[in-house]
Formats: sequence, C-alpha cells, structure tokens
Amino acid sequence: MSVAWVFPGQGAQTIGMGKALAEAYPEARAVFEEVDAALGEKLSALIWEGDIADLTLTANAQPALMATSMAAVKALEAEGFGIGGADYVAGHSLGEYSALCAAGALSLSDTALLLRIRGAAMQSAVPVGIGAMAALLGLDFATAAEVAAEAAQGEVCQAANDNDPGQVVVSGHKAAVERAVEIAKGRGAKRAVMLPVSAPFHCALMRPAAEAMAAALADVAISAPVVPVVANVRAEAVSSPDLIRALLVEQVTGSVRWRESVLWMAAQGVTEIWEVGAGKALSGMVKRIAKETALKAVGAPEDIAALKG
Repeated sequence: MSVAWVFPGQGAQTIGMGKALAEAYPEARAVFEEVDAALGEKLSALIWEGDIADLTLTANAQPALMATSMAAVKALEAEGFGIGGADYVAGHSLGEYSALCAAGALSLSDTALLLRIRGAAMQSAVPVGIGAMAALLGLDFATAAEVAAEAAQGEVCQAANDNDPGQVVVSGHKAAVERAVEIAKGRGAKRAVMLPVSAPFHCALMRPAAEAMAAALADVAISAPVVPVVANVRAEAVSSPDLIRALLVEQVTGSVRWRESVLWMAAQGVTEIWEVGAGKALSGMVKRIAKETALKAVGAPEDIAALKG
C-alpha cells in the first residue's frame, strides 16, 4: 500500500478549525504559537474565535490553513504517524506550502511569513472588481481551456484550476470570465458559475504577485524534502530546492494541475490518500479522479483516533 498526504487550499477555512487538535496535543498548540510569533499577531485567536469574513481575507486564510494542516501533522507525529510514512505529499495551491513544510523543505516560521506575503501580494495584484473566477462544471480540461481562449478576446482568461474531471476553474479579467461562462453553457457545461473570490488567482494578472514571491523566496532556505512533493504546475514529484523555489514562483500565475497530480500519484502506486487539515474538499475531488483510492480526512482528534483503530 502506498500513501500520499494532501493539504487543502483556500476555501476550506472555518472558524474553530484546529482548536480541538491544539487542546488535545501540545505539539499542535505549539504550531499555532509559532505561527503567531512569526507573524507578530494572534492569528490563532482569529482562527478560533474571529469573524469568518476576516479569516477569509487571503492574507489571513493562507497562513491559517497552513497552520491548521501543520497542527494535524504534529498531532499525527505524536501518535506515531510520521511524515516518513507517506510516499508523496501534495497540496492544492497554498496547500503546496503546507506540503513542503510537512516534508521539511521549509521551516514553519518561514512558511507562515511566505504565505502572509503571498496572500497580501495576490490580493493587491489586481484592483477589486477588475478580475474574476468562474467554475465550469461538466467540461473536461481541454474544452475548458478552449472556452477560456475563445472568451479572452484580447483580455486575460485562463484555465486556472484543473480540479477534477468535471470541474475546471477559469480566471482573468471579469468581462472575459463572464464571456467564458456564457460560452461554456453553449459547449455543454452542466453549470457555469461566477465564484465569490476576492481576486483572479492563477492567471497572468497575478504577475505582480509572482514578482513579490520571487523576491521573498530568494532569501528563504529551502531544503530537499524528506518525502517527494508533487508540484502543482508540473503534476509530478520534485525534490531539488532550486526547482521548488522556481516552481513556487511559477505557481502564482500557473494552473493548479490537481487532477493530473492525483492521476500521477495513482500511476506511481498510491492507493490511499490522507487529507491533512481543514475540510474534505480534496477528498471529494480525489473520489472523482481516482475512484479506487481509499480516503481519510485528518483534521480533528477523533480522526487520528480512528487511524489508531
């Protein structure tokens, strides 16, 4: 049996996430304390008792979701389920940072700071109202990419997230994304809906954020991960620190190739996937990509208790 640990991206955040882990495991509490110290603020208080609108702000959601994932990793370690038990790690968008941190490529403090910079840079890259994202449901990636290209008409419109066989997210200028929604309906999409996001992620409009991340990552120590990390923009495992650094910059404007990443892991023999952190969104995607894969969500003490049997 081959196992992969995967880490969620934006949208999985909820008030109270990780609190039960922090109360049950000193190792998990220490993660939140270290992230608070790195950021110079009580992000943990926002996560556990704050307002969901504040937590959903990109600059908060990104380090918060990573902290919750890493709290789960440390709780798993405390119960004898170390990262070495995984054959691969992967994460969806910001979740790739959680995967790299879990695999020892990035320190926890550096990861928190990088995600704060990344969230703020992605938010400020495009003025509010200029960009948008939409989910095209029931179209394969190739068709969705054709729809995006047809809708662009001189503006930016890209297939940003290849989530699963029937869900592709497009991103770009608002008018172009709105055109994509209408074109997709004519191409047989079951549904095509605008998403309530604050910025058009994973498209060329994010170039200022990519430049900010290139500068931030230039000064950060990256080690070879102890477990191969399946990179979003390559949909295959990488382990070279220099390549990891380059791909994290590319990821800001590049597509999240999640469907291909899961298929790649399945082709390497992965038969079980643990979703480590908040929510079960990735498990739903995996179920639609590789139906035979066994799934476990690990976000609370009772999930770890179930693993122990």
